[in-house]
Amino acid sequence: MNGDSDMTLAFELEALKELASPESVFEDARGWTEYIGVVSEKPTYVVTNFTRKNRIRQDFFSGPRGKAESLEGVKDQFDTDRYVFIGSTEADEQLADEVDWEYLDVEDAAEAADWIIAANTETGDDDAEPVRDDWP
Repeated sequence: MNGDSDMTLAFELEALKELASPESVFEDARGWTEYIGVVSEKPTYVVTNFTRKNRIRQDFFSGPRGKAESLEGVKDQFDTDRYVFIGSTEADEQLADEVDWEYLDVEDAAEAADWIIAANTETGDDDAEPVRDDWP
């Protein structure tokens, strides 16, 4: 992705789950974003459990609000040049447009940043890191 960008980056939870190593993705993205977090329509504990399990430290999260309200709140709270929402559905793309965020499909983001999509590990890609389902 872009180097040293003044950017706020938000992942839709389901899009983040499509990546083989969410922890590595966040570590990488911290090198070229100011703020990074996860938004979802799911209850707060679902996001919190996922981020703890994957050792993800986020600067913001949805909380008890919906995605639209969360993205609007993040934009009000964090002053950056760009606001990028990474999702995986047409509804995510429409939401980004409605709240005036740039939209990036998770597969396009993964390709641009050399992140591994979890499904790729099942296609025999020998260079892919294995997905661990035995992790606590």
